[in-house]
Amino acid sequence: MKIPEILLVESHHKPGSLAKILQVIGDCGLVVEHLNAIRRDQDKTIWEITLEMDEDVHYGLYEKIEALPNARLMGKSDRVFNRHRGGKIHMHSRLPLATLQELRDIYTPGVARVCLAIRDNPWLAREYTYLPNSVAIVTNGTAILGLGDIGPVAGLPVMEGKAALFDKFVGLSGIPILLDEKDPDRLIDIIMAIAPSFGAIQLEDIAAPACFQVEAALRERLAIPVLHDDQHGTAVVTLAALMSVAKRVGKDLTDSVVGQIGLGSAGIGIARLLKAYGADKVVGADLNEAALQRLESMGGRRAELPELMAECDVVIACTGVRGLIRPEWVREGQIVFALSNPDAEIEPNVALARGAAYAADGKGINNALGFPGLFKGALQANATGFTDDMLFAAARCLSDLAPEDELVPDCLNPEVHQAVAEAVAAAAPVKPVGQEKAGP
Repeated sequence: MKIPEILLVESHHKPGSLAKILQVIGDCGLVVEHLNAIRRDQDKTIWEITLEMDEDVHYGLYEKIEALPNARLMGKSDRVFNRHRGGKIHMHSRLPLATLQELRDIYTPGVARVCLAIRDNPWLAREYTYLPNSVAIVTNGTAILGLGDIGPVAGLPVMEGKAALFDKFVGLSGIPILLDEKDPDRLIDIIMAIAPSFGAIQLEDIAAPACFQVEAALRERLAIPVLHDDQHGTAVVTLAALMSVAKRVGKDLTDSVVGQIGLGSAGIGIARLLKAYGADKVVGADLNEAALQRLESMGGRRAELPELMAECDVVIACTGVRGLIRPEWVREGQIVFALSNPDAEIEPNVALARGAAYAADGKGINNALGFPGLFKGALQANATGFTDDMLFAAARCLSDLAPEDELVPDCLNPEVHQAVAEAVAAAAPVKPVGQEKAGP
């Protein structure tokens, strides 16, 4: 597996010095992901060079840099760890607390009036508490990124990252919830028990097949939005990217044969959403028999990988297996999305060279484009759950906002997330009767 490696390299400040360092990196078969001059001291410059390296491969890079007469390897940067030090999120009060009167109003005795009002009309909790701005980010650590079952505490940095994105992009309070439990039934019971603390629940990095059972049960029993992001967030952004491609190459998704390679949580989520969107001909490949049966229960069809590649107009891969798709399997005019990170099933340039009409990897198709606006919109609309129309609305919005040279818009643009939220809210079902606001 590739991991980011950040090197600190000192070079002489004269023509050609940096070029020689970069040449050594290129000769090792590595690509520079980021380059930053962090300090210049008279005749020397300190460079921070970010690479993606296989953690189990020795490139001889460090020795080759040290052998250069114009460079010195100073070590590895702790920038990533420094940004995580102390955690990435913090809960704080929205109100001032400087006088005794303010204390009495927000705590005792004044708070009792609000408690009693909510007792008599629970809907008022949406007006007088943080519930409509809160999302529980729940994981049991069994499928963290591409790292697998590393446990809930080791997955906390990911949950904090999700919370930081919620706050930054849409102003929601995401609260990480770590559950040391793998049994699906017990997971359901625990999440049900804590659900009153939150306005919505995002399930995150829970391994298949438990994730399907847990989400289905919670959606059935809870009257708040519940979404397993690995399934539906990924599916929304993938659908948005496919909408963009279809417009550019003149394909009708609903009339295309779609191949889904890898039927874990993301693969099943993508296949399900595409079928709901109208792509009836979905073919899937996976080594897991239960996953294939799940696809068939949804109306999909199984196939061996070479057969799938030969038949399908659109191919989407979410397997985590580098180089799984052989170049000779790609056929003229195919759309190929190899979404596994950090290593794609086939590099886009290779697929294009073999005649693909369009090819992309997972670097640009990021579910961070989906979940902030999805949850903001659902909470804004007082929705009791997510519908496919809400997911379609998010995908259309993302596709419509994509620049001409991109499949989806810039993830760091807050206006994109707000637009998604508004589209999702507009597509949400009308608020049920009996939820009218009333109060003192």
